[in-house]
Amino acid sequence: MTTRSPQSILFIGGSGVISHASVARAVALGHRVTLLNRGRSSQRPLPDGVETLVADATDHDAVDAALAGREFDVVAQFRAFTPDHVARDVQRFSGRTGQYVFISSASAYQTPPARVPVTESTPLVNPFWQYSRDKIACEDVLVRAARENGFPMTVVRPSHTYDRTLIPTTGGWTDVARLRAGRPVVVHGDGTTQWTLTHTEDFAVGFVGLLGHPLAVGDSFHITGSHAPTWDQVYRWLAAAAGVDEPELVHVASETIARVLPDVGPGLLGDKAHSMTFDTSKLEALVPEFRTTVTYAEGAVEQMAWYDAHPEAQVVDADLDAGFDKLVEHARAL
Repeated sequence: MTTRSPQSILFIGGSGVISHASVARAVALGHRVTLLNRGRSSQRPLPDGVETLVADATDHDAVDAALAGREFDVVAQFRAFTPDHVARDVQRFSGRTGQYVFISSASAYQTPPARVPVTESTPLVNPFWQYSRDKIACEDVLVRAARENGFPMTVVRPSHTYDRTLIPTTGGWTDVARLRAGRPVVVHGDGTTQWTLTHTEDFAVGFVGLLGHPLAVGDSFHITGSHAPTWDQVYRWLAAAAGVDEPELVHVASETIARVLPDVGPGLLGDKAHSMTFDTSKLEALVPEFRTTVTYAEGAVEQMAWYDAHPEAQVVDADLDAGFDKLVEHARAL
């Protein structure tokens, strides 16, 4: 295992799907961890010993007040999505941290990719999804700050990272409800595209391994793992975990889904519709203990156990459910 002296680490965010396991791992490894967030999450309890500062990450005056006079070895920014926010961070943390880690997105990579596996040198261009273009613009701010002023940035690009609460299919719990009711679920494309899924605990190993690592400063890394099942496999594993032996999977073109469900369209056409596998050798060179240890076959079981224990989370999206019915009807009419 990569070992370094304890660091003082500020997580901006820290209670979300991607970040909470990283907070727990950082604490377990002996780092001094401070969280800055709105203090509202109850689904993912914080480990003992974490300092919490309460402020909305988008309220810059509140953040400045909460951090007045504070310096950190590492700042991990999970809650910045626009270049103006990152530019404000560059001003705020210049001279106050040895490493600023920006959580970007693997959806920033060329979509669809010209070749796989994707590496960190794959071009950053996504014509389909504004979220991804904004992340690219954020990275541009940091590269410029590093080049011109030596700002100690590191860019991290997660792909589809999940925990027990985040079902990765298009419909989430709505898909589970349909499966358990014996109704068909909609799978985009022909179901054979490969999709990389990373459990949050595996992500945490790679992420925390980069914090305070001198060779990570000024560079970018994706943290994605090697587990890339097809979408049909994902839905069948979810069905099995939900107690459904013979799920009915209805395949519909991604473009058709995007027309019928416009809220789903950008994330589908700009990300999930394309096979995405990744070369993680660059990360593994710095964090050799990083690897995939949890497959989605296991993750789906964890998710169903959590949802069955939390009926208040079993919310069916009526509009999405109706849209799926339209898509099934369309597919059967062809």
